[in-house]
Amino acid sequence: MNMPARGRVLSFSEKDKTEEDSGTLESSLLQLIDDNRRSSLQLREKTERSRKEAIRHAARTADLLVKAVNGGVEECFVNEKRIESEIRSLAVTVARFGKQTDQWLAATHAVNSAVKVSNNLDESSSISFRLLCLFCFVQ
Repeated sequence: MNMPARGRVLSFSEKDKTEEDSGTLESSLLQLIDDNRRSSLQLREKTERSRKEAIRHAARTADLLVKAVNGGVEECFVNEKRIESEIRSLAVTVARFGKQTDQWLAATHAVNSAVKVSNNLDESSSISFRLLCLFCFVQ
């Protein structure tokens, strides 16, 4: 921009031209400032929207993770209860089989004792019969 020299008086046409140039420069600067402010505002709004969206996505992800973990924990508890129920049932069955085994052992022992007594009786009766026969023969 051409600045007039000191002490020189500008003519009307030069004065108008200088004011037009400065008006154009000033309007251009104002336009640049306005554009910068507008783009800064848009960028701020976009950043805020992105931040809010990221927070929503993070919350959704956290909810899904909690549901997944809770589902797994719940499944573990259900399995644990089912296993405990099976254990109680098996303990009852083992106790019942233990009692049946004791009864079978007692019955087997009784049969063995009876067979032994019977064998002893057979032997003693056989001996007695022989003695009787011998006694009868001797007489």
